[in-house]
Amino acid sequence: MTHQQRTRNFCIIAHIDHGKSTLADRLLEITGAIDEREMVEQVLDQMDLERERGITIKASAVRLDYVADDGETYHLNLIDTPGHVDFNYEVSRSLAACEGAVLVIDAAQSVEAQTVANAYLAVNAGLEILPVVNKIDLANANPERALTELEDIVGISREGALLCSAKQGTGVREVLEAIVHRVPPPVADIEAPLRALVFDSAFDLYRGVVTYVRVIEGRLRAGGDVRFMTTGVMGEVHEVGVLRPAVTPTEELLAGDVGYIVAGVRDVTRVHVGDTITAKERPAQAALPGYREAKPMVFCGLYPEDGCDYTVLRESLERLRLNDPAFTFAAESSLALGFGFRCGFLGLLHMEIVQERLEREYGHPLIATAPSVVYRVERSDGQTVEIDNPSKMPLPHETESISEPFVEVTLICPAAYIGSCLELCEERRGEYGNLDCANSERVLILYRLPLSEIILDFFDQLKSRTRGYASMDYEPIGYRRADLVRLDIRLNGQPVDALSFITPRERSQARGKALALKLKEILPRQLVEIRIQAAIGNKVIASERITALSKNVTAKCYGGDITRKRKLWAKVKAGKRRMKQVASIDVPQEAFMSVLSVGE
Repeated sequence: MTHQQRTRNFCIIAHIDHGKSTLADRLLEITGAIDEREMVEQVLDQMDLERERGITIKASAVRLDYVADDGETYHLNLIDTPGHVDFNYEVSRSLAACEGAVLVIDAAQSVEAQTVANAYLAVNAGLEILPVVNKIDLANANPERALTELEDIVGISREGALLCSAKQGTGVREVLEAIVHRVPPPVADIEAPLRALVFDSAFDLYRGVVTYVRVIEGRLRAGGDVRFMTTGVMGEVHEVGVLRPAVTPTEELLAGDVGYIVAGVRDVTRVHVGDTITAKERPAQAALPGYREAKPMVFCGLYPEDGCDYTVLRESLERLRLNDPAFTFAAESSLALGFGFRCGFLGLLHMEIVQERLEREYGHPLIATAPSVVYRVERSDGQTVEIDNPSKMPLPHETESISEPFVEVTLICPAAYIGSCLELCEERRGEYGNLDCANSERVLILYRLPLSEIILDFFDQLKSRTRGYASMDYEPIGYRRADLVRLDIRLNGQPVDALSFITPRERSQARGKALALKLKEILPRQLVEIRIQAAIGNKVIASERITALSKNVTAKCYGGDITRKRKLWAKVKAGKRRMKQVASIDVPQEAFMSVLSVGE
């Protein structure tokens, strides 16, 4: 057998918490990729955040050497992928480096929303799909129902589906045999000019950019010169190798292999995911198609607590973007918060993860504003602009119309909770699409909803109302016109741009009042009175007041003439009047996120 005939490239895809990482652990254990003494849960989830939250955030690649029943040793390149809807982009990039996909389904939970979404991604990528029903050791496991829903909801035949318990190791060797015999080997030409697809990268302080590649054609050897075809960056390959899962240098990577290279590139902005690497001496004529660029759907402002950290924060954001191409950022300034960055994310969880990674890995205490989506505004002068920051929304008399992004939401829930799901979607300005009773126990619901209603607390409410049994997935379907207004918050007459948000006109009164009350609870009392106003344009629709702290300046005055006390009170009053003219209100971090928790 040739090297390509003994190579298999596959990934593991599933809904969140269906056992992808546990199955990957067992595969590593059985193939001897990791010593039994070093074996821990979630081996491939190397970030602290992944272990704490129990989810996979970054896709991880590893080389496994497996001796099959036919006596041949096969090289299995495994990519473990995330399951949360916010990290769909990580899944799509991983699929492009594979020929097969192991679709894991929880035997107790059966098919859920991301099971369907990830299966369709794999089908569209032309991958061979191996259905695996996991967790058959659970007391409430129902493999038969899972296989029935695999056919009825996902549309994949149950023939050839495997049953296993990744936790106990039952049936895992059969999964390995299926990968060897059913996933096709890569079709590649070793003698062709080098073309390698960049599917991920990371920054190493000592070696520079470490680039993870799938070699499509040719050979990649240490010591040769390479060129990144999109950016034109040249570099000498100092090291090539594979992950087992520890970094293991090799002499070369052949067509069909997945590995990493270190080419001495120090500038993190010059390496792009989806780029093609070719040899300088014998370059390829055309680059590979690459990836569809991920478009951020949720934006928020990130500002350093100390303005002196602005430059350090920029460098950290550049390094983070190298490892997470779905994340974007651009410089902006705020009257309330100073200089910072407007950052784009795929969803609310993605935003939380990025913020926490910055604070942990790079040591930056941050102030984050409330998230917002991108609105399209037709101005009165005929121009159409996209607004990702509510404070930049034109005034009402300058606006002709406003359009907001809509998404098609797929909900899968037990039949007993249909009413709760429909009620939630209607409350969030949803438009009914379809209801499909896959079987007597589970239903699939389609709704069209504004994205702005999804990014708040929709997922939390869905889980709460269905006792955690419902799952969801969504995809963008374009823009629609809506009657929206910008709601501004003023403190002592001064607008706080970081607290502005966009809301439907019919809900503006209630939301303005609720936010004013929320800020009254959050803002600390100060030596001057604080007037909180919610306004649309120049019209104030809600107002609250925080009384000033009173210092008892007459405590030392006991008995005697009242005129002495009056003089002291007058002196304090005059001082507070001067203070009010120059004082700036101290606004804590909770205030900027209070927009998220505003009730109706």
